[in-house]
This record gives sequence, structure tokens and C-alpha cells, in this order.
Amino acid sequence: MRKTSVAALAPLLFLLTAASPPELASWRAEATRVTITRDDWGIAHVHGHTDADAVFGMIYAQAEDDFPRIEANYLTSLGRTAEADGQKAIWQDLRARLYVSDSELKADYARSPLPMRKLMDAWADGLNCFLATHPNVHPRALTRFEPWMALSFTEGSIGGDIERIDLDQLKAFYSGKPIATAPSPRIERQGSTVSPLRRSSRRAARRYC
Repeated sequence: MRKTSVAALAPLLFLLTAASPPELASWRAEATRVTITRDDWGIAHVHGHTDADAVFGMIYAQAEDDFPRIEANYLTSLGRTAEADGQKAIWQDLRARLYVSDSELKADYARSPLPMRKLMDAWADGLNCFLATHPNVHPRALTRFEPWMALSFTEGSIGGDIERIDLDQLKAFYSGKPIATAPSPRIERQGSTVSPLRRSSRRAARRYC
């Protein structure tokens, strides 16, 4: 096993970042409360004094493993992929920004309970601390993470399906071109039958629907 205290990297912050002094002090304080232990398989085990400390260490360890994937995920969810991939990603970014906007995410962050905001603050601090202590890592576009950005990647499997918004249709709409009519979904009837409602049941259904 290999144990690493994030605090051991804190002195580098003074040499490698242009952040303001209050941030430096905050990152150093957070780093002293976090320990990351890598087992024989390289899996990170994060220990912190608080939930926020654990989030700080978790995202720091994830960035050690694969920062490019983290950045790519948030470029997608924030609608900023074109900043890295160029013009070909414009329609993908437009779709993302139609779905959720920076202003909405910032408002959601401001309305969040204080304990939740502390977790998001720690998430952003962990990523920014990682970038500050790893000058060999060169972000493609996201050079600084803000706490509200964490909310852009929370749709999950129960959220809306953004992929249902067809990019070719979106491009045609904003380019003033004819929009192809999407075929109606085919619904195959199964062999089940529904018995007709009795009159009393029908009245009840109207009352409650």
C-alpha cells in the first residue's frame, strides 16, 4: 500500500498557482485533513475529517487517475466541448445549453443548503488544487472549476434523455433548412385485454383523473 497525504503537496501551491491568498490558505487547510491510501491494485481509499474533506480527496484522487476524462465529461455537460474540439462540436454544445444554462446552475447552487454547498465547494477546491500541484497536466479548456459546475453532471439515469434531441434536426432548425419529420414510434399491441369499466367505476375514474 502507498499512503499519500495531500498536505505534502500543499507547499507547491505557492509556486505553481496564481490563485488569490485566501484560496491558498483554504486549500492548504483542506489538504491537511485528507489522506489518500492506494492499495496494491492502485485503488484510492480516501480518509477525511468531514464529508467535505472526503469529497476533496475523492475528486483529487480521481483527477490523479484520469483528469482528461473528468474534463471531457464536464465539457460535455456544460456545453463547452467546442472550446476543445472546435466547430464540429457546436451543435452538441447548443443542445447541452438548451437543456441547462450556467445561470440556472448558479442559481441552483445559491439555493442549495449550506451542507450541500460545502460539498460542491470541496469538489471544486480538490480539482483546482490538483491542477495547481500538477503543472504537467494541461487542461484542454477547463483551467478552473467552480462549485456550481458539479450540478451540470447530475442527470443520471432518472433525468431527461438529452440524446433524444437529434443534432441533425437541431442544426436544420437553426440553419433555416427543412426539418425532416420523425416517424411516429411503432407501438406493438400485446395480447392483454382490459375489461370495460362498470358505470360506477367509470364515474369514479372521472372524479379522480
